[in-house]
Amino acid sequence: MAFLEISEQQIRSLDLASLQPWASLGAAELVQQAGSLELHFQWPRASDDPRELSEIPELRLWSLRADAECPWLPLLLERSSGQLTRHGAMLLPHQFSRTEGIRFAPEALELWITHRLFGLDAWARQNGLSIRQGLAQMAAVLGFELDASFWNHLPPA
Repeated sequence: MAFLEISEQQIRSLDLASLQPWASLGAAELVQQAGSLELHFQWPRASDDPRELSEIPELRLWSLRADAECPWLPLLLERSSGQLTRHGAMLLPHQFSRTEGIRFAPEALELWITHRLFGLDAWARQNGLSIRQGLAQMAAVLGFELDASFWNHLPPA
């Protein structure tokens, strides 16, 4: 497991330099590290601040830039502790319930995850890799179930 600290200064300046070690890896190395990255945001908050991290505009903006410039980031994010889900919450409209957790706006989730699946699948194929099963698992973590025929109209992996 890799832990990446994102400082307040990096957040404020939209600095993605901390992701550079992963950006310099080849596709096969990135795929090997799927689900192993945890992002820890060092953001000052008052003790009575009730907001979730995904409700802080500066963190959302940093995450949007990271998602745009590092499209493989969702593939790397750890899944069982909620890292991938939190990343999705930084990018997508959602509601939070104490009993049900994060519930993404269905249309927004469908558009973003479909776009990300197409992009990551094409990237993997260009690099001679097949990652469709892992992509389907990534989507499932976010509450998006892929129809069995999803990949049928795309070039074979």
